Amino acid sequence: MTAEPPPARPNLTHGQLFSGFFQAGIMGFGGVLPIIRRLLVDDRRWLTQVEFNELFSLCQSLPGANVVNLSFAFGAREAGATGAACAVLGLLSAPVAIVLCLVWLYGKYGALPPVRHALLGLAATAAGLALGSGLRIATPILKLPRNIALAAAVYGLAFGLHLSLPLIVLLTLPVSLLLAWRAVP
Repeated sequence: MTAEPPPARPNLTHGQLFSGFFQAGIMGFGGVLPIIRRLLVDDRRWLTQVEFNELFSLCQSLPGANVVNLSFAFGAREAGATGAACAVLGLLSAPVAIVLCLVWLYGKYGALPPVRHALLGLAATAAGLALGSGLRIATPILKLPRNIALAAAVYGLAFGLHLSLPLIVLLTLPVSLLLAWRAVP
């Protein structure tokens, strides 16, 4: 298996970081991960799929929202602390404004039956987006038997034994590191 060649690395400006993540934040309200992946990997080619998976894996292990962590880490990588701030502000500014408006609207109209039914329908959409994101990220990773076994073990620990995320990380991280270390020639 050969690694993807790294994309040409543009020098990203603060404006590009803000506008790129602003676009993702406004388009992906409530399900921004697939949009950020498409932005970073497919559209702008700022990362390869492997780089995205590595960065996202790191961000999942940190406290906080995964996509906020991802925007922070990518912005910091590209333009330091101010780049991180631009990426996070770009990602969050429009959704925060929208949420404030929605909170006001829900307070005024949330008890109406049509509104309650619409919210139930949106829950199914959110589940579909989460499933699609998971499959897109998992596909390149699950080509190796060791990764399939590790993913199955994590799934069993989480959904079979109902262990907490920190405990799952403590149990599986050493195994994952050992498997990765042994796989390197």
